[in-house]
Amino acid sequence: MAFGIAAPSSADSVSRLLEPAEWAAAGVPLLRNPREVVTGLCSRHTPTPSTAVIAVLAPDERLAASASLVRRPTAVDGWVLRNALLAQLRQVIPHDLRRRAPVRTAVLLYCREGRGHWTEEDGAWMWGLRDACTLHGLRCGAYITLTRDGWRILGEGRAGRQPRSPARAAAPLSSGGGAPEAHRHTAAR
Repeated sequence: MAFGIAAPSSADSVSRLLEPAEWAAAGVPLLRNPREVVTGLCSRHTPTPSTAVIAVLAPDERLAASASLVRRPTAVDGWVLRNALLAQLRQVIPHDLRRRAPVRTAVLLYCREGRGHWTEEDGAWMWGLRDACTLHGLRCGAYITLTRDGWRILGEGRAGRQPRSPARAAAPLSSGGGAPEAHRHTAAR
């Protein structure tokens, strides 16, 4: 008898995303100063379309660590995105799994084309962020889109016109496979 891992079906992939109502009902903590967080992440990582920036915030909302990665143009799957986020978190900050309750919060800024309103791709990133936070012992924080219109925190309704996505998309760093690729990472001290 052979054992193996079955490839995910399209029905499985669809379930690995969060709808806006599910995200809002999850009780994601509000950022005290979202414009400062967004501006800081944009100046540190200079995201272009298809770039995700995962940031870990200390209890006082100071940046503890951050990393960025570029998503390759493939089918959207929350499980793949979760694994990519988790890999980045493991490189830039130790896990908090031994704590009774999470102390640090992870937020995700995703720079993409289009409008700032929710898409299935956003739902997959939200699912991936929530699951990566659980597996790394972090609180799940805000999911922020960065488009040509500006930034928007999905599920909260808070937004701003600056900073915003650059006018042209960057070329993907890799042309094969489906997993996001690490672009650059930085840890704040």
